[in-house]
Amino acid sequence: MKNWKEAGEWLRARGIEDIECITPDLAGVARGKMMLTSKFNESTSLALPNAVFRHTISGEYPDESGGFRYDARDSDLKLLPDLSTLAIVPWEEDPTAQVICDVVDIDGEQTTYTPRNVLRRVVGLYASKGWKPVVAPEIEFYLVAMNEDPDYPLQPPKGRSGRTILGGQGYSIAGVNEFDELIDDIYAFSEKQGLEIDTLIHEEGPAQLEINLSHGDPLELADQVFMFKRTIREAALKHGIYATFMAKPLQGQAGSAMHIHQSVVDLKTGKNIFSEPDGQESDLFRHFIGGMQRYVPNALAMMAPYVNSYRRLTPGMSSPVNTAWGYDNRTTAFRIPVSGPAARRVENRLPGSDANPYLALAASLACGYLGMVNEIEPTPPADGTVNDGRIDLPRGLLEAVALLEAEPSLAGCLSAEFVGMYAGLKRGEFETFMQVISPWEREFLLLNV
Repeated sequence: MKNWKEAGEWLRARGIEDIECITPDLAGVARGKMMLTSKFNESTSLALPNAVFRHTISGEYPDESGGFRYDARDSDLKLLPDLSTLAIVPWEEDPTAQVICDVVDIDGEQTTYTPRNVLRRVVGLYASKGWKPVVAPEIEFYLVAMNEDPDYPLQPPKGRSGRTILGGQGYSIAGVNEFDELIDDIYAFSEKQGLEIDTLIHEEGPAQLEINLSHGDPLELADQVFMFKRTIREAALKHGIYATFMAKPLQGQAGSAMHIHQSVVDLKTGKNIFSEPDGQESDLFRHFIGGMQRYVPNALAMMAPYVNSYRRLTPGMSSPVNTAWGYDNRTTAFRIPVSGPAARRVENRLPGSDANPYLALAASLACGYLGMVNEIEPTPPADGTVNDGRIDLPRGLLEAVALLEAEPSLAGCLSAEFVGMYAGLKRGEFETFMQVISPWEREFLLLNV
């Protein structure tokens, strides 16, 4: 919808009774308020306490540290509906709509630390240079049997054959067909929300699927990933199973990534600036890769945001743990897919599907931007495998957070306030994790130490 008049007509035509006004928090969880459609208009005042953006994934409030501080007044933030995101909520029985909201402070100024605004800030840096980034995410996820006790490992679900799904089903049509009714619901729910799925495949893990989205504007694609996650979870629940976007839900199986394809076009001409007029690679293309190599280790906490994320980023597994790049080389962190000059792009294979899409995109694009403006030259491209023990990345969450805080260039792109708040939350989540005794500790330490 372009304005409130169109929005009102759209809602009335569909008999919408309720509307969910939502915004992603730093974890990518939908927060907001539900209201009667009769109350939804341009004079509506919606507010959330700013503490919503200061609690961990487990709902706790960490101690102040570094740049992480609480608002002494715990004042309100305002939600401003982005009417272009207005859509049906197809899994609700009563006619319901949803709209993604921007967040501003009480004076109407955009907040610097909320996810949509962090990504918008990075896109603005590109615009200041006459550039526009274009992205296409690929989202992997697992279907798992319902699990009511977190002390027990997750298990693959049963498909339509009645048998528990096994691994090794990469690109298997039969593997997809095991869940054809669920997938039909995913497509139907997506169509009703205006979400466009490019392709869907079965990945290597048991009941591990991947959805590819068409390329487009970073903010619009982040919105789509945000809404897709809700959609897929709801469709799975309808069929009595869970959909999980954990980076590593099953021990010994492949993790789930959110690969990001990235290119940049000239705002005036629409031409891909990664290619010269004669089709050859441009300096900006090389510098974008150089920026990814230089800065991604410092930004990894935004692409691998939890302790579990680093279980996926393990040598010898299907995920790269390096900063190498190469042509059509899936062992590198930054792969250059086979394409013509107009579609020349860089695939970042490091982000996990557990990452907040707004923040993962902001971090990845910021690294490429810094490479272009600082003219950073990349290393030579890798010819063979580079995922054979080489580790160029932080191996855990605290190390990744420290690297993020130590890089002033990223704070300049993302905002120092965001970096301080995000780092404080991640440290708080790590301390919560450390309070849990794992099965490994009981297995090997209980009677041996």
